[in-house]
Amino acid sequence: MGVAEEREAPNDTAVGVGNSVSDGTFHGPVVQARAVNGGVHTYYGQPHFSVLPPVSEWPRLGTADPIALGVRRTRRLPGESPLPPYVERDCDRELDARVRVAAQEGGLVVVTGAPLSGKTRTAWAALSANLPGTTRVFAPPPGTDLRGLPALLRTWSGEDCVLWLDDLEGHLGEHGLTRTVLASLGQLGVPVVATMKDEAYDACRFGASARSGVLSGAQPVELLPLWSANEIWRLGGQTEEPRLRDALLGHGRRSVPEYLAVAPELIQEWRRARRPDAHPRGHLLVRAAIDLVRCGVPMVDIHGGAVLRAQKLYPRELAAAEAESVEDGFAWAVGIRHSVAGLLAPGRHKDAWAVHGSLVADVEGRGDSPPVPLGMWPLAIHYAPDARESQQRWRIARKASQTLGSQAEGNPEILTLLGRIHAKAGNAAAAELSYRKAAEAGGTEAAVTLGELLVSRDAEAEAIPYLEQAAEAGIVRSQYLLGMLLANQAQSWLTRAADAGHPAAAEALPPLRKVTDTRPDTVKE
Repeated sequence: MGVAEEREAPNDTAVGVGNSVSDGTFHGPVVQARAVNGGVHTYYGQPHFSVLPPVSEWPRLGTADPIALGVRRTRRLPGESPLPPYVERDCDRELDARVRVAAQEGGLVVVTGAPLSGKTRTAWAALSANLPGTTRVFAPPPGTDLRGLPALLRTWSGEDCVLWLDDLEGHLGEHGLTRTVLASLGQLGVPVVATMKDEAYDACRFGASARSGVLSGAQPVELLPLWSANEIWRLGGQTEEPRLRDALLGHGRRSVPEYLAVAPELIQEWRRARRPDAHPRGHLLVRAAIDLVRCGVPMVDIHGGAVLRAQKLYPRELAAAEAESVEDGFAWAVGIRHSVAGLLAPGRHKDAWAVHGSLVADVEGRGDSPPVPLGMWPLAIHYAPDARESQQRWRIARKASQTLGSQAEGNPEILTLLGRIHAKAGNAAAAELSYRKAAEAGGTEAAVTLGELLVSRDAEAEAIPYLEQAAEAGIVRSQYLLGMLLANQAQSWLTRAADAGHPAAAEALPPLRKVTDTRPDTVKE
């Protein structure tokens, strides 16, 4: 650094930065070192360090925005808080203790873990739990020259301060957090709280570099890739928070922080993919998978055949999807995002797909989401395992009742659909009740089905009104079955009359018996 002017003043105690002037023109920065006796050294040229914002401009911990300082946002619907409540991690007690010590004595606290393991949220929670809300937080961008930070803080007589370094590897180096800067901050009692990915920590920690020296004095607090049983149990206590409830149910083989962090990206990408020049086929396949889950299909057991057949239930979207092949659509949907997850993934059974739970939660949580197409319900239960092997059909039937029940009153189409679903699930009583309501509301299909059902359990007299309803509507098999039932009734009465000596009844019986020899429950068109 060139020296253009010097006014003697030993024992420098404060530093300022200006600009050099020559012939009225600014040429470069000026560094002034103020001495105890009031003298000032003035150096023209490149300064030792850059200007840092005044401490008074640093946000206070209690009002700082954690998302702006590195905490990943989660899915957020209207009316929800920016972040869901924090769920205690197993390492929190250890981390809290280290932050409290650093707040008293200074020092570096580092939280390490895999990408999207929750490092930043965990470290931020430790700050919030153990430091006053008035604490000033300095969160410089990566590459900021930190060499002037100790001198800046020596002039500050206000609130306590903390240095927050998310992704610490971006702040290491000769102009960043060095051993000298860290030691100076420690003398001032200023804690440094940082996060690092495991891979970055290993690369910086081991070896003889200066970066290794910074990290050598700080034992990291490690976050494990997957949540422990205790952490999952604590998450289960937060079921009133929709995002955490969805994470509990939908995180699958991924960690909860991964689920929460990647959710907004997947949701936005899926919604934008419906454009004709994007991935309309992939969007449609994922939408079909989402709606199958909304019908009660487990999100890890979505049959591939059901997804393919379901496309026809969205005629407008299907027309737009013709620009992309099914193969390309699936390839886009299963692509891994952020090294974590795709929109679709292989399911737990052969020929099955799994859909990321955040997509289902987002669709169900939005008031403007379109309803599941009615044709999806029979498709969902058709591909479900038999009721004797699993409870899947029962779950679909229960979901159908919950979803469609409010629309069913007086609607023969929906009531008939519910009857078919309950019948498939093996709930004969619920099926019969739905068919009765549908028939009473004018549903011809329900009248046919109910009439045949009653005949099959020898309730012919009860079946006749429903068969008459269907026969009058032109249903041939109902006309035939009704005729056979009435013929059997006629034979019974004619037989009684013939036995009582009525000659005409005796003459009518032989040709009638030729008709009634056919079983009355045999259906012929």
